[in-house]
Amino acid sequence: MISPREHADSPPGIGEGTLLSRTLTDAQGRDIPIGDARHDLFALLIGGVVWEIAGRTLHYSFLPPLSNVLRAALGLLASGQILGYVAASLVSLVIGYGLAASGGILLGLLMGRYRTVEYVIEPYVGALLTAPKLVFVPILYAFLGIGRGIQVAVVFLSAFFIIVINTMAGIRSVDASWIEMARAFGAKERQLFWKVLLPGALPLIMAGLRLGMGRAVKGMIRGEMYIALFGMGALLRKYGSRFDSESVFAILLVVVALALVCSYAVQLVERRLTGWTEPRP
Repeated sequence: MISPREHADSPPGIGEGTLLSRTLTDAQGRDIPIGDARHDLFALLIGGVVWEIAGRTLHYSFLPPLSNVLRAALGLLASGQILGYVAASLVSLVIGYGLAASGGILLGLLMGRYRTVEYVIEPYVGALLTAPKLVFVPILYAFLGIGRGIQVAVVFLSAFFIIVINTMAGIRSVDASWIEMARAFGAKERQLFWKVLLPGALPLIMAGLRLGMGRAVKGMIRGEMYIALFGMGALLRKYGSRFDSESVFAILLVVVALALVCSYAVQLVERRLTGWTEPRP
């Protein structure tokens, strides 16, 4: 829909039909410029052309032309290797990220609400957030062995702490006047959590979930390459050891696409849950 304000601000000679052709309307009635998607597509096309030209002219073995990479990707898809390895990776990603999201939000809520919990746990969370996750591999080996469990643990550790920090910051960012007003109307502690603190902290919580998803995908690939040799990371290591740069880049494109799809899924949930925070015309 085109709001009266948008209609009034439009340049002379541009009618409502033209404005409609430049916008899309999402499920919540907000206008989304089509131009943004076109710019992204144009940037991708320019990057692809530059990649193709560089691969054809430089003749570096580690930089194959994009056309060869896409041909290798189609070959891997036709052979069924990509789908099988993607499915194996997604199992670890979904389980590890699900545990990290649920546990991270819960701990972040407690740390943000209760100072005692923050004082006790925050130093450990801060230290583990900055520590390389692969340093925990010997400990994980001792407890979980080699298999699916250790891969899920790496994904969990990669995403958990950033979600905790963002959730805690979200709780702390809630306006104190909202809490005092809720208490003045007799709100209990549970009602404060569900009706005031959690909705007010949602934008930062969802930002943490998006950051956590990116870290989870990176943890998934690292774990599969260096710890549990299965999934996309194992496939990447297999072709990397053969110096097959075309297949390596093809797998990397699939991994990037997987990360973008997962991040976009979290973004869709964010828009659904936090749409009320965006100003309407």
